[in-house]
Amino acid sequence: MTDRERGTGTIVVGVDGSAPSRRALEWALRQAEYEGAEVLAVHAWQMPAIYGSGAMVLPSEAFADDTRTALAAAVKAIAAQRPGVHVEQLVMEGNPAKVLIDKAKGADLLVVGNRGHGGFVGALIGSVSNYCVHHAPCPVVVIRGEE
Repeated sequence: MTDRERGTGTIVVGVDGSAPSRRALEWALRQAEYEGAEVLAVHAWQMPAIYGSGAMVLPSEAFADDTRTALAAAVKAIAAQRPGVHVEQLVMEGNPAKVLIDKAKGADLLVVGNRGHGGFVGALIGSVSNYCVHHAPCPVVVIRGEE
């Protein structure tokens, strides 16, 4: 019997608090319920690069605490609709796209939201969802933002 037949698969989902990432979490939970899989909700963050003098930098622990609180609130609100799905939460410092790719190793599926940057802007600033589509070790579902 395969892991999928036993219902022990994992769906990794990126949750950064944005509306598209909340929709990605909703989609991942529905899919996990259908497959009998578990969900790993990941929120990765990086300290912003600050140039110049006079900039105030908060300790990374403050960012981690805020991120952990935001992820827990999103998961609590959305996972309540699917109480039968086990959701693990992970907050990590690092490039969000690279963290998601790393955590998707061995997963059945990676789900990310798309903030809607496209064309020239998307080409200039890059995109977590675009990076994941091109580098993930598993299938990727991109949940588009509202038009």
